[in-house]
Amino acid sequence: MDTITMAATIACAMELYEMGLITKEETGGIAIEWGSAEVMVELTRLTAMGEGFGKKLAMGSYRLAASYGHPELSMSVKKQEIPAYDSRAVQGIGLNFATANCGAAHVRGYTIAPEVLGTPMKVDKDAVDGKPALVILFQNLTAALDSTGGCLFTTFGIGAPEYAGMLSALTGVEYTEAAFMNCGERIWNMERQFNLAAGLTAKDDALPPRLTEEPLKTGASKGSVSRVPEMLPVYYDLRGWDANGVPTPAKLAALGLAQ
Repeated sequence: MDTITMAATIACAMELYEMGLITKEETGGIAIEWGSAEVMVELTRLTAMGEGFGKKLAMGSYRLAASYGHPELSMSVKKQEIPAYDSRAVQGIGLNFATANCGAAHVRGYTIAPEVLGTPMKVDKDAVDGKPALVILFQNLTAALDSTGGCLFTTFGIGAPEYAGMLSALTGVEYTEAAFMNCGERIWNMERQFNLAAGLTAKDDALPPRLTEEPLKTGASKGSVSRVPEMLPVYYDLRGWDANGVPTPAKLAALGLAQ
């Protein structure tokens, strides 16, 4: 279990405990109240060792929350815990999380770069106009980059033209910028087809209700919620997918993926 999953699962357990759904009897006498660093360390140890309540925590936040009848308390997408960023304050990354084929992941898109860091350009983090197209651009780029074995963080300094040039020099096969990005789009659509065959649907392209229904209470984006439901139909249309998030025959044919 990685650190993001562990932290999210413990936070979920703490909320369930405060709701009275997890008891001290289950935890072996540990009061897993919010804010205790000592409790977090002990729960991490129990999980790593497979001892006591740690066996339940090892299921991850989604299965833990679902076992108590509240899967909505798991801050995850496609059962993978959300990393790093609150999408109520950064609209593009929310759509990025919701539509990532592997579940919530900031390394399959990373619109934080333009939305927060201002690279390669600065965009309004709270805006939704143009975000579906931006998310698609970054998803295609990172999918292509991942396939080369390169590091995501090199995108802070270089982009598709440079990757295409290096790939051409390395392989002896001429890659243009457009061809490189096309590789990423093909990968994204193939992964989508895999997910659909595995039983995932458009319903899985969603954030936890808390992020779309409960406004932020503090900070610069106070009062904001994630507007993924508003952006998702636009995202599907720009992807060349139908209203159910299924790649159209025309899109698959254009990408050379039609059977």
